[in-house]
Amino acid sequence: MMNRPYRIHVASLTLTKLADGLIDPKLVLAWLLNAIGASGVLIGLLVPVREAGALLPQLLLARAIQRAKIRKYFWAIGAAVQGLSALGMAAAAIFLPGKTAGWVIIALLAVLAVARSACSASYKDILARTVEKGTRGKVSGSAGTLAAIGVFAFAILLSIGWLPREPLVISGAIALAGCLWVLGALTFVTLNEPSDNSASDADVSLSGLMRPLKDDTEFRYYIATRAQLISTALAPPFLVMLGSGNGDNGFGNLGLLVLASSIASIASSYFWGALSDWSSRQTLMLAGGVSGVTLTVAATIGFLLDAGSGILIAAYVFVSQIAYQGARAGRKTHLTDMDSDGQKAVYTALSNTLIGALLLLGGILGAIADLAGAETVLVILAVLSFLAVFSAYQLSEVQADVRDDGPAS
Repeated sequence: MMNRPYRIHVASLTLTKLADGLIDPKLVLAWLLNAIGASGVLIGLLVPVREAGALLPQLLLARAIQRAKIRKYFWAIGAAVQGLSALGMAAAAIFLPGKTAGWVIIALLAVLAVARSACSASYKDILARTVEKGTRGKVSGSAGTLAAIGVFAFAILLSIGWLPREPLVISGAIALAGCLWVLGALTFVTLNEPSDNSASDADVSLSGLMRPLKDDTEFRYYIATRAQLISTALAPPFLVMLGSGNGDNGFGNLGLLVLASSIASIASSYFWGALSDWSSRQTLMLAGGVSGVTLTVAATIGFLLDAGSGILIAAYVFVSQIAYQGARAGRKTHLTDMDSDGQKAVYTALSNTLIGALLLLGGILGAIADLAGAETVLVILAVLSFLAVFSAYQLSEVQADVRDDGPAS
């Protein structure tokens, strides 16, 4: 099981996932822009630029990926460009005036996001052709756990003051992230990837790229499930908002929240990866159920008490992040293991592009929170999570052929 391709995948993903944690736009880049005096407008652009840039271009990239017989270079180049972008951000923060540095960082984040989309669009196809079914979920789970330990250590060092919370130090962490991405790229190119000789026959017209939505019922259920499980990604900011009623705020509890999120990743990533190798369908169902229950409890207590302590909010974030890790592991493994008729890159890019568009619509939830409170938004997200359980139930047991007891009833 622990053969050379498996080890290369785990090593490369660990390095890049750790880099992701060190540069986290929601926390690290937001803090850095604020510290160097960038405008609030730029800080507000961080997450939309990062998420939309990483997902929306994938359908266009899928054309080039699908034509290529060897695809590891798409991932490696994407990782390397992310690394160079991160190094540029660190340099901008150190050497440029605050407002100028802010714009440069946003521009480089856009470049990083597009490079990330090349990694995402190509990876599942590469994984499916280099690692055996039944172990693919453990690749992401193992890498996620190892990277989360590194991010946890970073959070601890910041929390206790061993790493001063100063722009120069945070810029150094971002530069380290850049080096990790480059090292991950160099590691990945050593992967022995078999050539896909059917690549030249692929239909890469726009209608061909969109065809899975029309022809593949399994894929439509997968898209529906993944769309509803967006709730697990969107919930944390609104959970944090619950604490604002008693004087707590996200900045005051930032260290505690980062630790809660890191511990959730460490505690659950490998478990979810192994479970998704056994049944990605049931992993998605369980993740949706855990998210739905957690958000329902949080909203109910919020309505009744009109506040939440820092410890309670951290507990919500902890459990919701466990559900988020399950949703990530389940959706990635299901798409990798399901039959895609040799179009894994197209299926990946199409699903990510559609989800990227839906994530942009998630901005509406902020307006709802302003009008009706975070509790109302959490109720909406809880309903989506529970709906995901029912749509995931319609999925096939794509791992049935590697299980001794056959498909679940």
